[in-house]
Amino acid sequence: VCKPVAAVDDDIRRLADDMLETMYDAPGIGLAAIQIGEPVRMLVIDLAKEDEAKAPHVFINPQIVASSDDISIYEEGCLSIPDYYAEVERPETVTVTYLDRDGKAQEMVADGLMATCLQHEIDHLNGVLFIDHISKLKRDMVVRKFKKLAREKAPQRLVGDEPGVGVELLDALGDRLEAHRLAELQQRVDHRRRAVGVLQHLAHERPVDLQ
Repeated sequence: VCKPVAAVDDDIRRLADDMLETMYDAPGIGLAAIQIGEPVRMLVIDLAKEDEAKAPHVFINPQIVASSDDISIYEEGCLSIPDYYAEVERPETVTVTYLDRDGKAQEMVADGLMATCLQHEIDHLNGVLFIDHISKLKRDMVVRKFKKLAREKAPQRLVGDEPGVGVELLDALGDRLEAHRLAELQQRVDHRRRAVGVLQHLAHERPVDLQ
């Protein structure tokens, strides 16, 4: 989990500019600071199309304070997991509080693509990737694919210039996959234990006549 930005100063504004430049070069429509190795709660978004003027948004210490019951589905991708896309369900509308690049408190009620993008990038700040929202089968497939790619092309970064981060990211994905697998195994064990307990209780209450 990324730490909050303590003060919005020139260093933070330079980081915002670096993030926007990285996002545009990728190209992408959103980027969290952690994706370029800065573990702070900050993200940038620009939903302008190629033939439109740039419309950058900087969100510092963003927090979702409300979300709708209505759900929307978008096909999402990620600069950290290139060339992979999947449909993800998220709340259709969210209300987000944040500081802008001048340090002023702001609130945005976002819907459509902006709502999806905000939730996607805030997930990054909380250590969550969009593949955590898809089925186990699809998640297993993408993690295996990119772990293999990392081994074949290491050291290489998936976003930016710093060497080796791509391999570290994919190792983290592998760890997450293993954590999911272990959690599911534990759930199965707990379920079986409960089932055995129920059967034992029934056996004591109603002995089975084997004759």
